[in-house]
Amino acid sequence: MALRYRNTVLIDDDQKTHHGDFLIHPDGNWSLSKGDEDVQEDFDGSSRLLTRTFQNWHTHLAMQLNARDFSDGYPLKEWLEKAIFPTEERISVEMVKAGSYAGAAELIRTGSSFCADMYFYPATTAAVLDDAGLRGLIGGPVSDWALPSHPDAGSALNELDGLLANNGSHPRIDYAIATHSIYLCTQETLEQARDLAAKHGAVCHIHVSETRKEVADCKAKTGLYPFEYLDSIDFLKPGTICAHSSWVKKSEYAMMAERGVKAVHCPSSNMKLACGGTMSWSAVKGAGIDLRIGTDGGGSSGNGLDMRAETKLASLVQRHDHWDPTMMPAKEVFSIASKGSKDWAAWNLDDIRMRPLGASSNRHLSNLIFSGADCLDMVVDGRMLRRDGETISINESKAIEELDAAVSVYYEGLE
Repeated sequence: MALRYRNTVLIDDDQKTHHGDFLIHPDGNWSLSKGDEDVQEDFDGSSRLLTRTFQNWHTHLAMQLNARDFSDGYPLKEWLEKAIFPTEERISVEMVKAGSYAGAAELIRTGSSFCADMYFYPATTAAVLDDAGLRGLIGGPVSDWALPSHPDAGSALNELDGLLANNGSHPRIDYAIATHSIYLCTQETLEQARDLAAKHGAVCHIHVSETRKEVADCKAKTGLYPFEYLDSIDFLKPGTICAHSSWVKKSEYAMMAERGVKAVHCPSSNMKLACGGTMSWSAVKGAGIDLRIGTDGGGSSGNGLDMRAETKLASLVQRHDHWDPTMMPAKEVFSIASKGSKDWAAWNLDDIRMRPLGASSNRHLSNLIFSGADCLDMVVDGRMLRRDGETISINESKAIEELDAAVSVYYEGLE
């Protein structure tokens, strides 16, 4: 049964603004309300803005275990080798469960209904997202080093073989193969992951061209740049998720477009770790690449899972890097960040950050992207996950308690 929002503002998939009474249907569609329909709930929408939800295309949900100032001040290589890998050696299923619930709670609170995740014990993360009512593409990690959940890459791929066989059995959750990177995966491992993805009609999710050093090392070792190398082993397939894609040549952008991969812009992570380069929107757009936006790890490199903040940074860094204040206006960056969403968020128009509304209510998206707003409601697959500013699909207080308890064990003897 539908939800009715009366006297409200709705922004559709083309970022066009509508005023009136609307029905939000369980299948994600919307329509005008005549006022006499049987509905599940009836809301006064006069202080609400309805938009599609954010889609977060690169996360490590359970990294909420890594407290937000943990590893601050490290470059990427040291961050991985001195901060992340040593702590992740002690990761457990229960820790991943606690971190994933905390991550799911943050996604809901900040208006994201989907994440493309990459972390250990993927079946645990999938179960958490399912319980929370969210959507997910859950990547099981595969690498030849720093893989605490498995003795080797082959074992990780074997587990994924079983999980991938069940893709499509749940309407909101699918699995992917999270090949970490070209520097943590041998060519043999990348090829095995490629073949497993082909077997199941699945996709691979990989960090690629994140830093200049990574690019230089790949060129020195293989004679090719990262995307050239991945293409040489036939790894780049339609839908492959290429997180960061920061240090990329124009010829590689053309290759990405031709292969049909998804490039994921993660500006907060790249800036925090001072990677020195960010994805070029003008080159990506010009090549016709499917661009998405992601926050990266919520508790470490990206420092959060809030796509409101990430879209703002995505827009600002492009303007800054290209000396062009017209790049990625609010409508465009919101279109990228919500692409493919079938779900709805209701934002609080009485939040001071959403005012003024503009003479013709023309400032809504600009206010949301550049100033932020409280998410009052979230509707996913016809189910309300958040209502009137309170998350109802997860007990947030319990998630906090369990996260704190897990963290005390996670860092025992290390801090």
